[in-house]
Amino acid sequence: MSQNSESSVAADRGYRDSLTKIEPYGVEHIPDVERHGKPSSQFFIWFAAGMNFPIIVLGFSAAYFGLSMAQAVVAILAGALIGSTIMGLMSRMGVRLGVPQQMQARGPLGFIGNLFPVAYVNVFAGVGWAAVTVILGGKALHELTHLPFWLAALGLMLLQLLVAVIGYNLIHFLQRILAIVLFFGFLLITIVTVSRGGVTLTGNPHAEGFIGAGSWVTFFGYFLAFLVAWLPFASDYSRYLPDTGSVRRGTGIFTMLGNFVTIAWMGIVGVVLAGTATTTDPITALNQLMGPWAVPGLLAIALSSFSQNFLNVYGGAISIQTMGVPVKRTTGVVFICVASYLVALWGQNGIYEGFSVFLNLTAYFIAPFATVLICDYYLGGRQSKQGMAELFDKSRKFEWGFVAWAAGVLGSVPFWVSSLFTGPVAAAIPDAGDLSMFVAAAVAAVVYFATYRLRPLSGLRHPVADVMAAQPAPAAQRAGR
Repeated sequence: MSQNSESSVAADRGYRDSLTKIEPYGVEHIPDVERHGKPSSQFFIWFAAGMNFPIIVLGFSAAYFGLSMAQAVVAILAGALIGSTIMGLMSRMGVRLGVPQQMQARGPLGFIGNLFPVAYVNVFAGVGWAAVTVILGGKALHELTHLPFWLAALGLMLLQLLVAVIGYNLIHFLQRILAIVLFFGFLLITIVTVSRGGVTLTGNPHAEGFIGAGSWVTFFGYFLAFLVAWLPFASDYSRYLPDTGSVRRGTGIFTMLGNFVTIAWMGIVGVVLAGTATTTDPITALNQLMGPWAVPGLLAIALSSFSQNFLNVYGGAISIQTMGVPVKRTTGVVFICVASYLVALWGQNGIYEGFSVFLNLTAYFIAPFATVLICDYYLGGRQSKQGMAELFDKSRKFEWGFVAWAAGVLGSVPFWVSSLFTGPVAAAIPDAGDLSMFVAAAVAAVVYFATYRLRPLSGLRHPVADVMAAQPAPAAQRAGR
């Protein structure tokens, strides 16, 4: 495929479950004949992605907020449960619709309307997350081998580029292997951290970041926001699965489990580490605590950069194609890798200070985006043949979903909590913590419910939808599933 070809009726290109063939599909609808895999694959892909040091970094911040061990654990479990449940819902959507998550947003937002959030997702969730993970993996590799950071990071990024270029099937295969390897690696880290450091973290109202009840709210929001940041990519790794009712149900359950287990586990390890740390750098703290086990511990952290960045880079390339840029998926992968490597070199020294800012800003924009997608899927008729065909109709420039998304973002601005900008409401009641993400989602939902039955902003449905509606239904639909 020489260019990014968009079609709601893609041809059979013989991809199936080949591990060596470069994935020939981009943002097109995956035809029934190419559907393959099992719902359990979603557990491994998200379990491996969650076995990652950035989540330990979030747990490590419990000491900064002055939380006790019990308070921190409850916040982590709550954030992980809510976020993983939403991930499960959105992963199901990929099985049914057969297109990437960001392509699905063209339905409620319109082609031009979808460019705004996807451009943000492309820059922050693709390039930004890839850079964050490469920085942490590169630092671990530097501690382990004493290679210069730029060289360690370059080696990690080149390997990630190779896998993401080959695509979907190889990513699933390697994530299954990494899930097993990283399980044992982080199990060792957990055992050593608990045995050498204990599980004590006392509440500290004099901590630098303590803001009363707002400390818990903000800390809880970190773990929810981490999963919210994945939402624009949830369907990308389920869209090849066969579209049947049992597969959709299994996909949701396995996606939820894979995310919940690892987010909860890694977050609590971070809290334990914070309870004994004598430094504010979590990698240095872990290196000191691990003692003779530091080498396998740092190796696990370096390896974990692959499990997350396979998805970051692949998803970033999908973002570029969703924006209508006429490039192959492989070209998009190269662009994301080069950009994220340059950002990693630039931001390596201020990673921990910038991490929470980046995480929050991402959630402020993605929370209303995901809200609109879920509402559209269940209420907007997106599962019909006509609704799916609209995803490829570029004449639908703006739709009411864009208004709902924009209202959610703008409505949350007064509540923003960031070193870059603090909204007037957040400044007036700092003890409330960071409520921006929740306000954004609530406003978007209200506006969506108020507008989704109105006449489309683009006018009548485009004839392409009528053409698709007249075509035979997929086999799964004809079977009544």
